Amino acid sequence: MTLVFESLFGGTRRVAEAIADGIRETTPVSLMSVVDAPAVTECDVLVLGAPTHAHSLSGPASRAEAESWARDPVKHLRFEGNAGTTGVREWIDRCPSVGIGYVAFDTRVDMPRIFTGSAASAIAKRLRKQGLHEVLPSESFLVDKDSHLLPAELDRARRWGREIANTAAAAAPPETRVKR
Repeated sequence: MTLVFESLFGGTRRVAEAIADGIRETTPVSLMSVVDAPAVTECDVLVLGAPTHAHSLSGPASRAEAESWARDPVKHLRFEGNAGTTGVREWIDRCPSVGIGYVAFDTRVDMPRIFTGSAASAIAKRLRKQGLHEVLPSESFLVDKDSHLLPAELDRARRWGREIANTAAAAAPPETRVKR
């Protein structure tokens, strides 16, 4: 299993790490930033996540805006990315060969989805267009208006990671299942 994420302020990275922790309880998983992911050429299950920007995936302009937000000392944000680097939006176009399917997640502001949009929905739509199968419905992990994760989101991400591992194991062809 391969988990690839984009994170600008650290929330999506922390969620990705928690999901990977949940998966690792039963299944090996490779965890990497989208910046390091070009080396991935194939995987059985792709878990892909990103922050929600302007109702969808980040782009060069929204990453540049995020970088400027981090320079505002009042916001108490640390920018982890580089506005000029590749994000999930660009990476999906050269997505690896995926055997079983994908799972998408995002971080978004704690408001009704109709107001915030969802990067996970955009990920799922793009991967479906490539003919990939969704292993588990996408999930959003919530941040406050200052882009900080809400309490208990990391615990929820770990539980979801376990669910991903169990669902993927059940979906795997019998000859590839790991015997425990």
